[in-house]
Amino acid sequence: MSLKSHCKWRERKKILGIVVLVGTVLALAPGRVPGQVRKTCEGGVTLKLNAGITAQGSLLIVEVAEAKPLAELAGDWDGREIPLWREGEKSGSLHGLIGVDLEKPPGRYAWKVSWKNAAGEAKSCSAFVTVRPGKFPTERLTLEKQFVQPDPEQQKRAEEDQKKMRAILENVTPERFWDGKFQVPLKGVTTGGNFGRRRILNGEARSPHAGVDFPALAGTPVFAAQAGKVALAEELYYSGNTVVIDHGYGIYTLYAHLSQIEVKPGDSVTLATELGKVGATGRVTGPHLHWGLTVERARVNALQIVQREP
Repeated sequence: MSLKSHCKWRERKKILGIVVLVGTVLALAPGRVPGQVRKTCEGGVTLKLNAGITAQGSLLIVEVAEAKPLAELAGDWDGREIPLWREGEKSGSLHGLIGVDLEKPPGRYAWKVSWKNAAGEAKSCSAFVTVRPGKFPTERLTLEKQFVQPDPEQQKRAEEDQKKMRAILENVTPERFWDGKFQVPLKGVTTGGNFGRRRILNGEARSPHAGVDFPALAGTPVFAAQAGKVALAEELYYSGNTVVIDHGYGIYTLYAHLSQIEVKPGDSVTLATELGKVGATGRVTGPHLHWGLTVERARVNALQIVQREP
C-alpha cells in the first residue's frame, strides 16, 4: 500500500470511528433509549413506554409527562384500568406499570391515556405495544396423585382457594405502600428459575408455572420484597403455607410452600419483615420458595420488578 493510500485509509477509518461513536452516544442519550416508545400528544402530553415490543409474562414501565396538571387523567391497557401515580406533589409526570400476562395472546395492544382539557373536553392518546410469544420450556414432573387428580373434597377445597385468591387480586388499592426498589425475598440470592414453564404432571398437561422458584434449605428466612399489607396468610391446597402482600395500585407478591408463617392478614410489613421460612408444603418436589408477582391481575415474572424499579 502506498503512503498516499495508507493516509486515505487512516482518514476513512477515523471518520468511521467518529460516526460509530456519535451513533452510540445518540442511542444511549436521554429520550433515545433503544426500543423505547415515545408518543407526543396534543395539549403538551407525552406518553412513554420502556419497550414497544415485549414478551408474554413481562413488565412494562409507563410514564405520562404533562405540561400542566390535567383533570381526570386515566390509563387503560386492553380494556383494563392502569393506575398512575406521581413521585411527588410537584412532579410533572405520572408513572405506572403494565403487566403482560404469561398467557396473553400475541398481538398489538394499545395503552390509552384519557383526560379533560381546560375547556372540559374529553381527550385521549394511545401508544402501541406488540406482544410476542414467550419462550417457555416444558417440564415433566411426577407428584403425589392427590395433587394432580384430587378427590371431590380436595377439589372443592382447591376451588375455594382459587376464588379467595381471585377476590384478593381483583382488588386495586388506590395508594402506594412500597418505598424504593423491590428485592428478591431471600438474602444473598439474585436469581431464580422456572417462570412460565409449561408443565406435564404425572403425564397430564397443567397450567403454566406462574412464579419464580428459588431452591433453598428448609427453614431459610423469607422476607417481604417491599413494604405493603398482608392480604393473605394461610395454608392453601396447592401452594401450601402461603403469604400474599398487597403493595398498592394492583401490585401483589406471593410467597408459597412455606414451612411456617410469621405474619397475619392486615399486618403492615416493610422490606425487612420476615414472612416465614422456606418449606415444602403443598404441591412440591422438595424445599424451595415459590415467589409470584401479579400486576393488575396479570401474572408477571417477579424478577422483572427487581430489575425495573417502578
